[in-house]
Amino acid sequence: MDALRPTVALFAKYPRAGEVKTRLIPALGEEGAAQLHRRLVERTIATVRESGLDLVLYASGAALGDFTAWLGEDVRLAEQGEGDLGARLARVPAPAILLGADIPDLAADHLRAAAAALAEVPVAIGPAEDGGYYLLAFCEPVPFLFGGMAWGISTVRAETERRLAERGVEWRSLPMLADCDRPEDLARWPDLSA
Repeated sequence: MDALRPTVALFAKYPRAGEVKTRLIPALGEEGAAQLHRRLVERTIATVRESGLDLVLYASGAALGDFTAWLGEDVRLAEQGEGDLGARLARVPAPAILLGADIPDLAADHLRAAAAALAEVPVAIGPAEDGGYYLLAFCEPVPFLFGGMAWGISTVRAETERRLAERGVEWRSLPMLADCDRPEDLARWPDLSA
């Protein structure tokens, strides 16, 4: 298992008002949406630490020094770099667990399950209720999953699974979770926007 021990690659923007969680701005305002994003990122980092897995935060929206001032010296950082989401995800070295910070119900057990799955299959997918995925774990590079993908729509997971099946790559599915992206999602987690 340790030979395949993946690093969690958390993708996160800097919590600048007006630039994050923009779909939540009508409900929370620019500052409220930024504060919610800040809490979600901090909560996700705590969850990764609880899992015992290594973490690298892939940052965008500010200089790495701003992230260090926010999150502390002990969070390893990397630049997301240029390009669409697919190009940025494809830069993460294997073995890895790709993760976003907008899954309030994410638990350390989900991350440990993804890592354990990689001992048996090359890919693990954490399906999101909206048709995407909240987590993608892989032992070897999977650039074919990222290029030419229409991101942010309800067919991302189905297309990902189609591409894996087309190449004969086995995968394991993890429990489905919901992400917090839209004003109607807030009712599920009243403590988040309090």
